[in-house]
Amino acid sequence: MLIGLTGTPGTGKTSVSKFLESKRHWKVIHLNEVIKEEHLYTEIDEERDAVIADMELVRQRLEEIIGGKENEVIILESHLAHYIADIVIILRAYPPELKMRLKARGYSEEKIRENIEAEALDVILVEAFEWCKKVFEINTTGKSIEETEQHIEKIIDHILSGSEEELSEYKPGSIDWIDLVP
Repeated sequence: MLIGLTGTPGTGKTSVSKFLESKRHWKVIHLNEVIKEEHLYTEIDEERDAVIADMELVRQRLEEIIGGKENEVIILESHLAHYIADIVIILRAYPPELKMRLKARGYSEEKIRENIEAEALDVILVEAFEWCKKVFEINTTGKSIEETEQHIEKIIDHILSGSEEELSEYKPGSIDWIDLVP
């Protein structure tokens, strides 16, 4: 079962997925690393310090990696995961906290502003609704990696149980930062 772990850069995807990998021994595919290492991109955007992924090549490569492992829990970690997985968990962060996280990474002011606006405007959430069958949200603001991991585990255990009952605390659209958009 492929589960996307997505969200705006800086919301905690990589940190929590590495923790999940070590704790639960679930297979985690760090998609951004695969894209860069295997040159699954069409161009390099030097101004934004990013690559433009070739999503068709990415899908083909993932089919090769995942082939025959559909019964295992596989977590696809990337801000692009919602374009591929049918079930996604979106990590969210309060924009002022996100700004501090991105500054600590050394992001440019323009890249910080772009990501904060995307978070405040629910860009990934809107895209996930267009592409995915099931969408969950977790607010990572002020949460440790361990706390975030516990929320992810709860969602995945719920999915694996086959329950049709809604997990209201992770209901998409319940996190709203729109008042913070300048």
